[in-house]
Amino acid sequence: MRYLIYRLGSHPKRSLRFFLSGLALFVLSMVLIALGYFYQPWLQLPGVMVLIPALGVAGYGYLGIFANRFSQVLSAREAAKAAAKKAFEE
Repeated sequence: MRYLIYRLGSHPKRSLRFFLSGLALFVLSMVLIALGYFYQPWLQLPGVMVLIPALGVAGYGYLGIFANRFSQVLSAREAAKAAAKKAFEE
């Protein structure tokens, strides 16, 4: 499990890029759905079709950002654990 967390969080800039791209696609899909609601109903179909990949891309990016933060917590915990063990042995 740790390997997966470290692997997902190894490129935080790439994860942020994925998240922001997914967020932009999400906004685009919401605009298309809103335009379809108010003007032409056929505009809702491309909006819904863009919405699913947008959520996937944004979710993958957010997972990478979260994994990066969580791996930092795990590393700090392991370092504190090692320091406490070393202090206890002395």
